Amino acid sequence: MEQFGRINLSEEQLEALQTPCYVVNQDRLEENLNILGRVQNESGAKVLLAFKGFAMWSTASLVNKYLSGVSASSVNEALLGNEYYEGELHVYAPAYHLSDLVQHVKVANHIVFNTPSQWVKHRDFMAKYPDVKCGLRINPEQTESDVPLYDPSAPFSRLGTTIKNFKANIKDFDGISGLHFHNLCEMNVDALERTLAKVEEHFAFFFDKLSWINFGGGHHITRPDYDVERLIQIIKDFKAKYQLQVYLEPGEAIGLNTGVLVSQVMDVFENEMQLAILDTSVTCHMPDVLEMPYRPFILNAAEANMKPYTYRLGGPSCLAGDVLGDYSFDQPLKEGDFIVLGDMAHYTMVKTTTFNGINLPGIYLYSEKDDRVKLVKHFGYEDYKSRLS
Repeated sequence: MEQFGRINLSEEQLEALQTPCYVVNQDRLEENLNILGRVQNESGAKVLLAFKGFAMWSTASLVNKYLSGVSASSVNEALLGNEYYEGELHVYAPAYHLSDLVQHVKVANHIVFNTPSQWVKHRDFMAKYPDVKCGLRINPEQTESDVPLYDPSAPFSRLGTTIKNFKANIKDFDGISGLHFHNLCEMNVDALERTLAKVEEHFAFFFDKLSWINFGGGHHITRPDYDVERLIQIIKDFKAKYQLQVYLEPGEAIGLNTGVLVSQVMDVFENEMQLAILDTSVTCHMPDVLEMPYRPFILNAAEANMKPYTYRLGGPSCLAGDVLGDYSFDQPLKEGDFIVLGDMAHYTMVKTTTFNGINLPGIYLYSEKDDRVKLVKHFGYEDYKSRLS
């Protein structure tokens, strides 16, 4: 199944894993990168890896083969990009301390400011670093996401500058060489078309003062039904019309359908229905399930009551809501059974926590070509301890 990244582990391979753990299919990852590389090569855009969606730096050498660089949203992400990745390094954050910028200018090629006031505050400092290109994030005011948590164009959004505020502060934009917008979440190309139309309607009058524009992320480019040809044409048309360098920074599209989270059943019992405790925590290891929310795919499972045996699956933390959901199975669950959750490489891995002192999941790489599983890292007490003092 596509959402499992073609990771088909044998019973022997499963038994060798220390659960919970992420297993990432490096061949599937390279397929995604190849698609993004094609978009880059045929459209003339530059594609960046967004760390907020996928930051598995042990795969940096693979990313470097295909993409033009990375985008960071913090000093730590920028330092990671500088240490392991090649090409350009772009930075954006809703606000910066001066101490942040002191670090960023040492490694970044582009720094994007969220508001005119942030730009004015730091403009004199940035003037000392003429090799760093400065940009401003804009708000297209075009809602595309059905989930308010992921809608940068929602009313009262703190992300980006509206056209009203842009025009009110336009006298202050000397030194700004690019614009950045990020408006999408798991979207096909039609959402970009609508958003780009609004960007042109509001901001095209300023394009002749720029040299680049960043279309942000949320483009589900590596999803099977994504219209890659249309994306390439849109970028080519835009570049021909405005002579601007275009950037894309998908995070999810890089890790989409490349990895799984493997867990084991720790206990099975009854409280008005059958309950199963897993060794993976929803709140610690896949918080988007609670935040977005969404329902993960589970290998060989179905919706509740569709198969003979239904269980409510929960995690080992003390949070009452540490619940994955109700799933049904062909056979009764028992202690030691493996539960494999699909499409867990992007956004999930970067959001893990050690709440309750629960260990972070280990990380493995899987090679489909030679059917080999390689341990990348296990986490333990020192990782928990180092988060606090």
